Amino acid sequence: MHKIEKLSDIFRLSLVIFIFACSIIGLIPIKSSAAISSNGYDVSYLWHSDRSQVELYRQRAAGILGLKVARNLKIVSRSGLYGLIYDRNGNSAGAARVAKVHSRLLQSRGLEKAVPIRSANWNYLNREAAHIRKVAAKPREATKASRARISSTDKSQHSRELEAALENYIKKLRQQGNIAADERTGWSVYDFTTGEKLVTINEDLQFQAASLIKPLIATAFFHKVKNGNLIYGSKSRRHMERMIQKSDNRSTNWVMRHVGGPQAVERILEKHYPSVFKDIHVVEYIPANGRTYRNKASIHDYSRFLHALWKDTVPGAKEIKRLMSLPGADRLYTGAKDIPAGTKIYNKTGSTSRVCADMGILIAKGKDGRRYPYTVVGVIEKQNRARNYSSWIQSRGNVIRNVSNLVYQGIADRHSL
Repeated sequence: MHKIEKLSDIFRLSLVIFIFACSIIGLIPIKSSAAISSNGYDVSYLWHSDRSQVELYRQRAAGILGLKVARNLKIVSRSGLYGLIYDRNGNSAGAARVAKVHSRLLQSRGLEKAVPIRSANWNYLNREAAHIRKVAAKPREATKASRARISSTDKSQHSRELEAALENYIKKLRQQGNIAADERTGWSVYDFTTGEKLVTINEDLQFQAASLIKPLIATAFFHKVKNGNLIYGSKSRRHMERMIQKSDNRSTNWVMRHVGGPQAVERILEKHYPSVFKDIHVVEYIPANGRTYRNKASIHDYSRFLHALWKDTVPGAKEIKRLMSLPGADRLYTGAKDIPAGTKIYNKTGSTSRVCADMGILIAKGKDGRRYPYTVVGVIEKQNRARNYSSWIQSRGNVIRNVSNLVYQGIADRHSL
């Protein structure tokens, strides 16, 4: 008799768990204290018994999904669990589409898949608002733990301020005639410490790649090395160092030929690393005169590449970082007077009479001895060739340095460096 009762208890417990699991994915609505408020659907991301894990997840998801979504990312509680939902109360088809898009973005950064869920009278938790008021009252006295828990709303404010400062700087240069009417710019900044994109200006537009394409060519080469189709020996290492450190075009073409040519580079990157390279366009070897205008990529491609490089999720990441850290030209650290000496940098410049660019990872050091890595990508593209190349490239290089200064000031303020 006792054995039957135990089996019955197990069955009832299993049934409760099954019903709750089904409710999360929207198959069975729970009609209890969390009664269905409408026939609408939200999007569900993570359910966990530890609320702090959901709060950390919310911070990361907000940085990936953007400000508009972040405003409606709510932490809720149900049946002893804490969950993160996108409070949209739309129809099921819309929720499914949003979940699919968000899943692709989140899973590319190693986070959980999103699923539709029936809208309910959620029990919203409002701890974040109190935390924001506390941080706002004493920003310089924030502890290491409070910095780690900084809310998405607070981060978004920092993001807006930094992006606005950068936009105002570029606008002022245009008004002064220091950036011409036939020039456009693109910028991206990502903070690894908080997992937030701080600046996204013209990030998804394609720009001429110039030499920024070279670390991407290296990635395609190391893909073939990983698969056993090429060997990374002393000769290829020498060409890689010349290509990245010296920006040597002949070595670049040597590496590209061994990959199979420009089209092979594009095909490998798009096919095998689609979450990173979405707007890449590689169609030409580097001409002998260095006037390469046809290879293109978006600022977002470079930003995603730097993120993958830092996380070692592209082939040859450690070696590419070594190559990008070798002493050489840069427009992000050298000459950027506000960035402290000793800041580590991995970068690659790009220069033609129509493009001045740099992309890199900078690692700032805090008073607490910790490292605070972040990315900066800046591209200035001119529709017509500059009449005086040396003067133009120096002037636009200084613009990128000044932007890098602004970014460092923003990072320093966020983390009390």
